[in-house]
Amino acid sequence: MKIAILHYACYPVVGGVESIISTHARLFEAAGHEPFIIAGRGNPAAISLPGVIIPEIDSKHPDVLKVQAALLRGEEWAGPEFERLVACISDLLSDALKGANACIVHNAFTLHKNLALTVALAQLAVGKESDKRWVAWCHDLAWSNPLYVDELSSGWPWEALKTQLPNVTYVAISEQRRAEMAHLFGLPRSSITLVPNGIDPEMFIPCSPQMSSLRTRFNWDERDWVLLAPVRVTRRKNLGLALQITAAMRAGGGKPLLVITGPPGPHNPRSDEYFNELLRLRAALDLREEAVFLALEGAGGGPLHVSDDMVNELYWWSDALLVTSVQEGFGLPLLEAGLARLPIFCSSLPVLREVGAENAHYFNPRDNPTNIAEMIRITLEEPGIAAMRRKVLTSYTWDAIFHERVLPLLA
Repeated sequence: MKIAILHYACYPVVGGVESIISTHARLFEAAGHEPFIIAGRGNPAAISLPGVIIPEIDSKHPDVLKVQAALLRGEEWAGPEFERLVACISDLLSDALKGANACIVHNAFTLHKNLALTVALAQLAVGKESDKRWVAWCHDLAWSNPLYVDELSSGWPWEALKTQLPNVTYVAISEQRRAEMAHLFGLPRSSITLVPNGIDPEMFIPCSPQMSSLRTRFNWDERDWVLLAPVRVTRRKNLGLALQITAAMRAGGGKPLLVITGPPGPHNPRSDEYFNELLRLRAALDLREEAVFLALEGAGGGPLHVSDDMVNELYWWSDALLVTSVQEGFGLPLLEAGLARLPIFCSSLPVLREVGAENAHYFNPRDNPTNIAEMIRITLEEPGIAAMRRKVLTSYTWDAIFHERVLPLLA
């Protein structure tokens, strides 16, 4: 499908509508569609897309600014000049839309920054281009914003900004905007599609190709919690308890993932024996999908050497630190977790209490794993940083939003 994405301007900026357009275009392309940009200024090539620049649809075009100001003052010449501008934009857009199956318009249907463009789009959507799929992506509404009261007037063409068009699918970016649009158009809220803005976590959190591959392989974003055990496999780390806690969290209806980073300890010949014990326990608990030993099964399915850089990424991508040791000399992972703002759950050992003080959550390593799992679950589900972070990863990534809510708009 060939998809036109239209906005006043096109720039490779972080944040704002322009950034959303760039993200949508990339995702449409990855899904096998052919997106292209129609804008009044900017450079589509700067975001690696084909496009058409039509200066007359720019919100800062001098003719647009002049005519709209004159219309607001009620000057007689402004009406005919406005209609001329509408006809000009309509013809230019019709040419630009040749071959397109759909047109996604950001803001111009409901925002007054170029009224001639708003009217031209309305005419095309219900007229000679009505065979296309039209989507009005509404980030802002002129008639609902008190800041714009001095820039609007009753009657035509300002009425176009609150006229619902029968051939257009309206999208709101939040429940607040959805309610405002429903009130503006006199429609039930359910008739307006909600598509929240999203985020690409890999733009904000360190993520090497190797880390990205791990996230994909182990369905990272679909988990309820990812517990990190950044330790070598030695008996004093008591990793059997970590496996039992993970099994208890799953038994309680959760979707956990336990990530154990290290290989068997290099100085104790019995470490390999303990590693095999853990693998047998994992099999007995049926935890192959919920517990991973990176030293045995990395992103490609084989052993993975976890570098310091990889450990750093794992801290940033996990939901909590889990330390189940029965003996420790210090507790460096608690410091690392503190820098990564990661909730800490650890054995109630004197040295760990010395390091973590009141900033960690403690349990008796000889307690029932179900009780420990419940404490961890309740803590992670409390409102705050941990719960918000997991909410972002499960509900607000652009990949999820795009496939669940954007693609169906064009079905």
